[in-house]
Amino acid sequence: MTTLIKICGLSTPEAVDRAADLRAGMAGFIFFAKSPRHVAVETASILGVRAQARGLETVAVSVDMDDAGLDEIVSHVKPGWLQLHGAESPERVAHVKARFGLKVMKAFAIREAADLDRIAPYVGIADRFLFDAKPPKGSDLPGGNGVSFDWRLLARLDAGLDYMLSGGLTKDNVGEALEITRAPGIDVSSGVESAPGIKDLAMMDGFVRAVRDAEASAKGTV
Repeated sequence: MTTLIKICGLSTPEAVDRAADLRAGMAGFIFFAKSPRHVAVETASILGVRAQARGLETVAVSVDMDDAGLDEIVSHVKPGWLQLHGAESPERVAHVKARFGLKVMKAFAIREAADLDRIAPYVGIADRFLFDAKPPKGSDLPGGNGVSFDWRLLARLDAGLDYMLSGGLTKDNVGEALEITRAPGIDVSSGVESAPGIKDLAMMDGFVRAVRDAEASAKGTV
């Protein structure tokens, strides 16, 4: 199985092109003013066209955003996915899907087993889940904090659940994460940055190579 890779927090043409060259699969653009990865709608519109032309699915990431804000993003950026990374209720997720006719990925912050119980009302509504680590105390960011959680917790998920694993992933630990979880998708942001919000092309190369090496190892070819 080929692991779907989403490189999130892209903000430059060079990073978009490298994600496409690496066949990452998905490009994420963050619309959250507190994030060092925040991009203006106008910038994301240009980058989104570039990404889609190179075969990447585009994901617009927002946090408890209202309809007006999403209207602006959808009309200008035309993403393939909306990622809801806040405290959006199942009703809110259903409303967003109906209003925009786009696939929705719902993010959840995980620290302990009980956190996974919260996904049940969203099953059948969200098209995909994203499991990130709970932010450290004092952080204003719901994601992109460079911290991970106990991946063994995901063993209790129903087989076949479509999700992406996120949170503190780097080229040095993503192989272990995949070995433990067999996650169908991987999301990385801070793990391929030289500084907050600054994507490092060589780190992107190394991360994707580590994912593909882990796949090959799982198949017994390495």
